[in-house]
Amino acid sequence: MILLIASVFPVVIFLYMIYQKDHEKEPIPLLLKSLLGGCFSIVISLLISSVLSKLSVLFPGAFLSSLHSAFLEAAIPEEIAKFTVLYFIVWKRRELNDHYDGIVYAVFVSLGFALVENVLYVFQGGMAVAIGRAVLAVPGHGLFGVLMGYYFSLARFHENPKRRQYLLKGLILAILFHGGYDFLLMYMSSSADNPVLLVLLLIGLAWLLIKLWKKGISKIKKHLELDLKNSSEGLGQ
Repeated sequence: MILLIASVFPVVIFLYMIYQKDHEKEPIPLLLKSLLGGCFSIVISLLISSVLSKLSVLFPGAFLSSLHSAFLEAAIPEEIAKFTVLYFIVWKRRELNDHYDGIVYAVFVSLGFALVENVLYVFQGGMAVAIGRAVLAVPGHGLFGVLMGYYFSLARFHENPKRRQYLLKGLILAILFHGGYDFLLMYMSSSADNPVLLVLLLIGLAWLLIKLWKKGISKIKKHLELDLKNSSEGLGQ
């Protein structure tokens, strides 16, 4: 029971942080649908990953193997799966009527995925894994969702060709940050006997996490300010 709480609690906290910032709260049924869709997206991810994993023979050595695992077996399948679920559940919904809404729904989908992943890893690894994932993995998935949702909303409120560009940019940014994060951790685990490289990788990880948090907070502020401005202009008309 304690491990289950430890798995779920950080997800709930991050979701609440995102939800409570919304000026016009999204309907709970659609939020739950997005969360459950995110849970289901892990199946889509595994299907894509099972195909891309066959390319591992083309990536020999610790460096290339870490790149393959981080991007082709994790970041690309997972973010494509999340994006697919987000698009089919939310894109045509009239509830997506403010810029911040895209961030809210994307984070709910992303953390639905993280919730399933968290339960699996924590029950396998115990409380130490729960703490590590609460500090790094869960906020990471949430912030990947923020980036994807930011551009998802921009696409929703623009016409082609900008629409396609924004959708693609959100997906690519989520993949790059996710893959970079996973790569640094994976390569770190295979470089324990090289203290200099280990320190450099730790510095790289710290830089990436700071960059991710700064970008995520900036994107949230921009959409909240834009919605507030649009709301004020609407009231003044």
